[in-house]
Amino acid sequence: MKRQVHSKEVRTAVFEKLNQRGVKIEDIAFIVYEMQSAYHEDLHIDDCIESVEAVLEKREVQHAVLVGIEMDVLCEKGMLSEPLQSLIETDEGLFGCDETLAIGSVYAYGSIALTTFGHLDKNKIGIIKKLDTKRNNGIHTFLDDLVASIAASASSRLAHRYRDEEEQQSES
Repeated sequence: MKRQVHSKEVRTAVFEKLNQRGVKIEDIAFIVYEMQSAYHEDLHIDDCIESVEAVLEKREVQHAVLVGIEMDVLCEKGMLSEPLQSLIETDEGLFGCDETLAIGSVYAYGSIALTTFGHLDKNKIGIIKKLDTKRNNGIHTFLDDLVASIAASASSRLAHRYRDEEEQQSES
């Protein structure tokens, strides 16, 4: 009989793996704050943390994070066959599987998330830059893009939430 993995186990694993790789929820929330504070003067970092945590509750995001981190870890251990080992190890510019995995989880949050992901992938803000340039301290080929994906999704989520709140206030 095949083992069915409970969602609580998956959620716990995601938070543990992110922590083990040096990524805190607050790190991602900081990026969300950077992306949204210009549009919402009353935005608080706690709102951003809540949005990041909500994004990390989605199974598709959780699965992408687990797969991506596992690929990075296997590569660090030299456990991938060539040429995949070298492609991931060097974060080859034309290797797009890391972005493809990250983009897959962004789609649930619409075009704002997709364009924000592109911006973050290009400009490498906060922890994303740290992960992207950490060449002698771990491989983060997948993780930097996944963090960008989570931040982009959380940013989009907040943007939509603020619009909903504005509309509710105007109806009152």
